[in-house]
Amino acid sequence: MAKKKRPVVGVIANHYMMNDRYAVHASGVINTCAVAEVAQCLPLIIPTNPSVSVDDLLEACDGFLFTGGQPNVHPSEYGHDETPAHGAFDRERDGVTLALLRACVARGQPFLGICRGFQELNVAMGGTLHPEIRELAGRMNHRMPRDVEIEEQFAYRHDVALTPGGVFHRLFGAQVVRTNSLHGQGIFEAGARIVIDGVAEDGTPEAIYVNDAPGFTLAVQWHPEWNAANDSVSRPLFQAFGDAVRAWNDRS
Repeated sequence: MAKKKRPVVGVIANHYMMNDRYAVHASGVINTCAVAEVAQCLPLIIPTNPSVSVDDLLEACDGFLFTGGQPNVHPSEYGHDETPAHGAFDRERDGVTLALLRACVARGQPFLGICRGFQELNVAMGGTLHPEIRELAGRMNHRMPRDVEIEEQFAYRHDVALTPGGVFHRLFGAQVVRTNSLHGQGIFEAGARIVIDGVAEDGTPEAIYVNDAPGFTLAVQWHPEWNAANDSVSRPLFQAFGDAVRAWNDRS
């Protein structure tokens, strides 16, 4: 009998220019380490090239990690006009991830969304984003602090209150968890079937999933890939994701 392959997680890359000259697809090392060491799956970096078939990606991978990234989802994807506040964009990535997310939701194929991936899930399900959450009444600045060491950039910044008895509460074994915060934009209107299962102290959505989806559809606005093996919140999240990916792989 042939040995069953190790479950593969497609790690969504970002498209950008290196040295203002060379176009590259890349993802942070902490993403692939979290997949390999905590989820216990094989990370495979996925180029965000719209000519790559979504069907081929679904066949090649057992699950997907929709990573964070500095460029934002283009507002035309949710019916808004582009403004300077929206910052940079990654239209190559938009062309892959939104369709891939919808396909995963429909098929029950597991994925975990992080920061931009969290926002992409909301847009894929028909929701909208606000480019500067801190400009909304009563909201705090969720952006990453600048000109500090990386440990301080990823340090805990605020609490996230989880729905009592909800998916994330059950997963973490706590109703309130402490997380980092490195985002400027966030959910403005939740998409169809998007369940907001956790919010920051100022009411900003931080943890979501898709209602009645047949598979693992969890996404968080923070960055759990940082210190994932040791953090009491990140570790169970990636472990649960890995379990879902293995269950999908076992179907074949």
